[in-house]
Amino acid sequence: MSKVRSEDGQNSGDKVFEGIPVGKEEAALFAAFLTGHDFSKNTRRAFSQDVRKFARWFSSANRERFTVSRITTRDVTDFREHLRREQGQAVATVNRCLVTLRRWLGWLVEQGHVANNPAKKVKELKRQALAPKGLDRSQVRKLLREVELREDVRAGAVFAVLLYTGCRVSDLVNLELHDLLLSDRSGTAIFRFGKGNKQRSVPLPLPARRALQVYLDTRPPIQTSQVFIGERGALTDRGIRAMCDKYSAFTGIKLHPHLLRHTMAHQYLTDNNNDLVGLAQLLGHESLNTTARYTKRSAEQLADSSERLTY
Repeated sequence: MSKVRSEDGQNSGDKVFEGIPVGKEEAALFAAFLTGHDFSKNTRRAFSQDVRKFARWFSSANRERFTVSRITTRDVTDFREHLRREQGQAVATVNRCLVTLRRWLGWLVEQGHVANNPAKKVKELKRQALAPKGLDRSQVRKLLREVELREDVRAGAVFAVLLYTGCRVSDLVNLELHDLLLSDRSGTAIFRFGKGNKQRSVPLPLPARRALQVYLDTRPPIQTSQVFIGERGALTDRGIRAMCDKYSAFTGIKLHPHLLRHTMAHQYLTDNNNDLVGLAQLLGHESLNTTARYTKRSAEQLADSSERLTY
């Protein structure tokens, strides 16, 4: 089987299984699975992490090389229990691993490399459906004050776009200058490479337009069409996350880009009479079921409500 190379020239399967005893074909099979699908960079990274985690556990628990033909349903079930009970990993993390294994093994069945999918019958863990956590108004205000005090116009524009459009970090780093339509009375951002390679247009409220315009007025004229730039060119996913880490230290609030997306979703529903259809369109959700999770109560809200119980 031909080897599939990653950007650094190393076999991508070998990189995933580095330091783990595996069979002769496993690295190439996983590499072929990744390259045979139009996965996003983040999905490829997540799948690689999950498969590496399972392969390491398999070789240790069974004291043998990790070989796809030797995977049993019991292996997948025991791995699920290992992650949950021994590692204490979150239900969502465990379930993601199961989905990854089910999908890869299903592909191996389709390609004729294994006879059956041992992960097919293993059920995902059940969990209470809670709303994704977001920032409250006081925390958003604290963040924006710290940005203003430091006169950090780039961070101000980045956080404004995240908080007022609910975009993903991938939307943000791929945003180009010609994707912005700004005027005194209105504005739009076109996210051309959303999840599933779907394009959507999102309105930019006045605070976001102002923050963007201040940044654009000071943006150095370098040879890139990306809106947000750093010292070495276009700002990357890692650069945005580093910015969040920086302001986490300033504010004492653990920040990450998706937290700001959740914050926008909660605030939009609060300010617009639970308009799920509008929010789904803004966030780029295909199904209202995905958007509806924001109508559920968070763990903190449930705790506060329980404290008010009297008998």
